[in-house]
Amino acid sequence: MTDAQPSASIRLRDLQLATAHALVAQSLGSEQALREQVPLQYLQNLIDGLCELSLKDPLTGLPNRRHVGAVLEREIDRVARSGEGALLLMLDIDHFKRVNDSHGHLAGDIVLQSVARTLESCVRPMDTVARYGGEEFAIVLPACQFGFGRVVAERMRRAIEATPVRISPSLALNVTVSIGGAFALQWIRSTTNLWIDRADAELYKAKLAGRNRVSIEEQPDSSVSAEEKSLLFGPLYTPSGWGDLPPPVDAPTGSAH
Repeated sequence: MTDAQPSASIRLRDLQLATAHALVAQSLGSEQALREQVPLQYLQNLIDGLCELSLKDPLTGLPNRRHVGAVLEREIDRVARSGEGALLLMLDIDHFKRVNDSHGHLAGDIVLQSVARTLESCVRPMDTVARYGGEEFAIVLPACQFGFGRVVAERMRRAIEATPVRISPSLALNVTVSIGGAFALQWIRSTTNLWIDRADAELYKAKLAGRNRVSIEEQPDSSVSAEEKSLLFGPLYTPSGWGDLPPPVDAPTGSAH
């Protein structure tokens, strides 16, 4: 006689899932509905709910840094194959530390939530607005042509500047942001870190120039870094050159912006 098989009617609620259940129920807003599901449906929905929570910022409800990383990977692949434009904006709330120091962290949370709502109102359904960390947000704009990048970023900046954030019945704060942006390199399979670094460099320029402004990288050309060349051409190219092989006729030269 073989060993007994596990019972299909195992009580999943007897497993150590109390914390996970509470988190998902809170997110769904209906704990009773979750508990009334049949065991397999309950477990599947619990797993799905936890996966969703792992990609969401709990304060703003926006996608989090992990989620935006996956979006950037997808866009890099799409732009490398199609040559279509895609813009990454990195946005930072100006003087956010002053808000926390002067009015407390609860006021800082209200500011973050307000900025998140304003940003969502400025983008298309196909765009991604994410809380990247702290007071920094990332916005991914697929199919965004070079001529529209600054227009979109300026619209976001002006919308936030024009939206006072009420942190108490008697006090509203005026908030501004600095925005830096970089387009994905067309026809080139770059990396998310390199793309983010380029957008961050533009954000730094905006802050250095006085904050409450936008800095968008000039339209990128075919110049790429040594790391990006190695991704493009594999072992044929090394940082020291093409070795014994002549470079392709259209081989990119120079460094990335």
